[in-house]
Amino acid sequence: MNAAAARHNNAAPIMEVRDLNLWYGDGTHALKDVCFDLYPREVLAFIGPSGCGKSTALKVLNRMHDGGRDVRIEGTVLMQGHDIHAPDVDPPLHRRRFGWVAQKPNPFPASIWENVAYGPRIHGLTRDRDEMAALVEDCLRRAHLWDEVKDHLHDIDGTDLSGGQQQRLCIARALSTQPDVLLMDEPTGSIDPIATAAVEDLVLEMKHHLSIVLVTHSMMQARRVADRVAYFHLGELREIGPTEMIFAAAQDPEARAFIAGQLG
Repeated sequence: MNAAAARHNNAAPIMEVRDLNLWYGDGTHALKDVCFDLYPREVLAFIGPSGCGKSTALKVLNRMHDGGRDVRIEGTVLMQGHDIHAPDVDPPLHRRRFGWVAQKPNPFPASIWENVAYGPRIHGLTRDRDEMAALVEDCLRRAHLWDEVKDHLHDIDGTDLSGGQQQRLCIARALSTQPDVLLMDEPTGSIDPIATAAVEDLVLEMKHHLSIVLVTHSMMQARRVADRVAYFHLGELREIGPTEMIFAAAQDPEARAFIAGQLG
């Protein structure tokens, strides 16, 4: 039994998705009876061809589809046993439990400090400037960015950093609200190989403190960082399991073909 499997046997899922269906207004059935669990302190990678539902499923978890025109969702999504769509759930408070990292780095056009401090400030997570300073430093250190920017926190905008630095700043920003789950939608899709390696190292470190769901088109990336892999095909979650098991002996024929580079 690998370490991830042993951990799952001893921990309840942090999220449970059952019979999830999603339709767009034009009649597109984007997700079809999707079921999976997300466990504490794991990396779960969503893989599959473009347009197969990976990012759509990711956005369901933090209710990012709320307010979308003619989006209809059926099924059950539980977070620590509570339905995330229940009437007593405040969507902004629910979203605060998640960090989000997009494919293209999207820092605010503001100072490095302000990029990290903005979320904690609006959510009232710190009591004074000293606490905020400590939190900003901690997040930048966790994103392996502190030593590169510590002398320019207030006089350089996040948009002036290199692409790889911008993505690490976005990760620091995502960590600043102390999320339970980090959602990453192709976070290395638009940065260079050296920056990609740095982000992958961060993923491996961060999973010791929170759960991570990662959408990736890179099979090598999924194999390097994920504890489990979920293969999506035409809106269906066809197969999910420990990474090495899926890569070595996937049961679904489309999953085998995709991993072998014959589909997608």
